[in-house]
Formats: sequence, structure tokens, C-alpha cells
Amino acid sequence: MANGKMLSGRRIFLRLSLPTMLAALLSAFVFAVPLQAQEAPVAGTPVAEEMTPAEGSIGVTEEMAAGDEVLLAGEGELLPNDLSPWGMFMSADIVVKAVMIGLVFASIVTWTIWLAKKTEITRARGRARSGFAALASATSLEEANDKLRMAKGPVPQLAQAAMREVQLSGMSPEKEGVKERIAWRFQRIEANTAREIGIGTGVLATIGATAPFVGLFGTVWGIMNSFIGIAHTQTTNLAVVAPGIAEALLATGLGLVAAIPAVVIYNSFSRSIAGYRAIVADSSAELLRLVSRDLDQGRSPRLAKAAD
Repeated sequence: MANGKMLSGRRIFLRLSLPTMLAALLSAFVFAVPLQAQEAPVAGTPVAEEMTPAEGSIGVTEEMAAGDEVLLAGEGELLPNDLSPWGMFMSADIVVKAVMIGLVFASIVTWTIWLAKKTEITRARGRARSGFAALASATSLEEANDKLRMAKGPVPQLAQAAMREVQLSGMSPEKEGVKERIAWRFQRIEANTAREIGIGTGVLATIGATAPFVGLFGTVWGIMNSFIGIAHTQTTNLAVVAPGIAEALLATGLGLVAAIPAVVIYNSFSRSIAGYRAIVADSSAELLRLVSRDLDQGRSPRLAKAAD
């Protein structure tokens, strides 16, 4: 009986002590690892000297330290001092500089044409509207010519051309021939007017079509020089090639800056010129109507006398 109690007590003790022992061993192992890591190095083992930021920087040479175009970053990379657009332009290759200067000049030309042609087209359309209003209120070619005597623009030219043709035709009984000759005169005046008002818009079309490709040429040239620099330095450090690539991409950006406004302004001018030509064409039709009415009513002798 006593032996049975002793055996059961031992079993209970073992059941309680085994988890406790395992927990103690695990705790000892966990606390022993940091203690071993913090131990002093064994005698004879070389200790690495503390490196200063200047000595531990990667890729620093005497030439780089002496130059004024590089700056040490926090992680040892070499970066240019000035990454602004002006700084990248000054450090760019001569070909890339020429491309950038050409694109800036093209942009200046674009905005100059916009300012000049905007004023010209606005004035021309205003004169054409005034002339058409005068023709719409006239009842004869003679009256229309009197109203437009002091006016400027293509509408007075149309009225004078019609009056001149009536004068030269005199008492000709061929009314259709007179109107046909007047229509030919009107066609030439309209063509000259469209050619004059469209001067300068072709430059905008050229800039809008070629500026992106010119900028792309500068980009290709700059990236080519960057890869040549990689081959010469024999390094894959991004800081070595990043400035050259940034300069090359700046050329593409300038190409877009020159091309996008040129295309937008050209399209705007095309719509304005089309509206202006429509007003001139309406004026021609109105004058032909007045001429036809005068011929049908037998006013051609009076018109010829008035023209004399």
C-alpha cells in the first residue's frame, strides 16, 4: 500500500516537473544568445576601425572629391550639384544644347505668330462683318458701292470689281456673260484674301509636326552619350548616368512644349480663317444678287455712267 502511494507520487512529480524543466531550459537558451552576442571579441581577432562618412562612401576617388560638379548623398551616391533645368542645360552636350536652343526659339516664334495673327484675324473678321452688313442693307450695286467707299478689306474690293466689270460691259445684252465675268473676278479676290490671311500659319504647322522629333533626336543623342559614359567608367552606378539621361529627357520635354501650343494655335487659326472666308464668300454672293437685280431692271447704263 505504501509502495503504491510512493509510485503514484513519483508519477505526479514527474508530470509536474517535466514541463517546468523544459520551460527552464528554453528560458536559459533564449537569454544565453544575447549574452553570447555581446561578449568581447577573442584576443587576437582584428577589430574593424570605425569608418567616417567620407572614408566609407562608395566610389569616391580623388578626382571626384576635387571636382565641384558632384555631391555626396546620404548613401554614398554621387549626384550633380544643380539638377534644375538651367543646370542640366549648362552641363549638356553641345548637340543637345543646340537642340534645346532651337526648340526654345521655335516656341518663341509660335507665340509671336499667335499674337500677330490673332490681332490680324480679329480685325479682318470685324471688317468683313461690317461690309456684309452694308451689302445686306443695300438695294442696288451703286448704293452698296457708296456705303463701302470708305471701308477697308476684301468686301469693298469685291464691290469695286463688280462696278468695274459693269462699266466695261456697257450695254452688253449678255447678262449671264456679265455675271460670269464678275464671278471670276470674285474668285481671284477671295483666293488672294485667303492667301494673305493664311500667311504664317504654315510655320505653326511645321513646328507642330517637327518639334517632337527634334526633341527626340536630342534625347537619343544624350542617352547615347550616357551609355558611352557607362562603358568608359565601367560602373553600373545609376548616379553616373542619371544626369545625362535627365538632360536628354529635358530635350523631349522642350520639344513637346514647342509642339503642343503650335498645334493648338494652328487649329484655332484654321477655324477662324474658315469663318472669315465664309463671310467673304457670303459677301460675294450678296454682290452677285445685287448685280443680277440691276441687270434685270435695266440699270446697267446708269451704273456705267456712275462708274465713269
